[in-house]
Amino acid sequence: MAVSVEESVLISLRSLWSNKLRTFLTLLGIIIGVLTIISVVSVIQGLNNYVTTKMSFYGANDFAISKFSLIGGSLKQYKEQLKRKNLTLEEMKIIREKCRSCELVGASVSTSRTVKFRNQSLKNTEIRGETAVDHLIGSVLEIERGRFFLPQEENNSRFVAIIGWDLVENLFGQVDPLGRIIKIGPWDFRIIGIAKKRGKLLGRSQDNFVRIPITTFQKIFGSQRSIEINVHTSSPSQMAAAQEEVRTILRSLRHRSFRDPDDFSINTSDTFIRFYKSATSSIYLAMIAISSIALLVGGIVVMNIMLVSVTERISEIGIRMAVGARRKDILLQFLIEAAVLSACGGLIGIFLGIIAAKIFSATTSMPTRIEPVSLFLAILISTGTGLFFGLYPANRAAKLNPIEALRSEQ
Repeated sequence: MAVSVEESVLISLRSLWSNKLRTFLTLLGIIIGVLTIISVVSVIQGLNNYVTTKMSFYGANDFAISKFSLIGGSLKQYKEQLKRKNLTLEEMKIIREKCRSCELVGASVSTSRTVKFRNQSLKNTEIRGETAVDHLIGSVLEIERGRFFLPQEENNSRFVAIIGWDLVENLFGQVDPLGRIIKIGPWDFRIIGIAKKRGKLLGRSQDNFVRIPITTFQKIFGSQRSIEINVHTSSPSQMAAAQEEVRTILRSLRHRSFRDPDDFSINTSDTFIRFYKSATSSIYLAMIAISSIALLVGGIVVMNIMLVSVTERISEIGIRMAVGARRKDILLQFLIEAAVLSACGGLIGIFLGIIAAKIFSATTSMPTRIEPVSLFLAILISTGTGLFFGLYPANRAAKLNPIEALRSEQ
């Protein structure tokens, strides 16, 4: 007697419901595997999308030259980069003068300090020295109130500052910051501008900063730090030409022969994004491997439970064969039961994975993204796991001798 697919599914669900604890323990491995896949994939996809759309340190027409590569390398490469000469303001000025494809050339350098206003203080504030044109290069800094510092303030090393929103909220409260004096160490700076609020990036505030003229920065913190030279071009098509010009100028200034490699790095947003996706893909593959182990264990448990189910239902199988059920009908029924069992585990894993991703996003402020294709693949993988590991028990049930099955005692 053949059983329809719908009836096989109903039989499977009734079996699952009648043995709740056994069902839960059976599905645990598959649930954990699918949960891990969904939550990790959701986080990585969310971060990748966020990085691509918002985490651009430089604009589409911009790039930066720095002592160290933006992309991390081996310890040996890092040690080699430590030996490079520092980039200097003099080199920036020569690039500004000689690079025809460069529309704007600026420079920046940063450190962290505690900033004070009266009896209030804010720790780990980024103090960034930059040229008067830097706010127009890369991640453009927008002013909500006040103004940027002027070229003459840069040239004369004035003690003026532009502050981020974290300082407004934590140091000033209801007091208007414009024109007020803040302290960075023993030095007093007059606030001339307040930047627009930018929010958090990967859980870290982008508003805890002070911008000061780069000459003032070097005056108080020293000029022994390597600067970053920032370049803006008129269009993306000019990027390659500008980079080549900058490379030629710097190599000439540093007397690099054609055999010598560059002793500086040229970085763009694409450089960082490629590195980031490469790094997360490794994490992604590692987590998939861990999830696969959980699915493997879950699949083995499903196979064992299906073998128990076959043993418990030998008489039922004998009766069905006696009244006309074919071997392929028995095989199909048990395969459907294994698939339904695993699919239920997959659905529960998906549900818990989505919840885990949402909790992670809410507690860390990191974005997550649920892709429909990920949900489809999770169901496909869990169901496929059930079918693969259910094949042996189903085949064993189909090969039972009807007479011996009828003689079996339940």
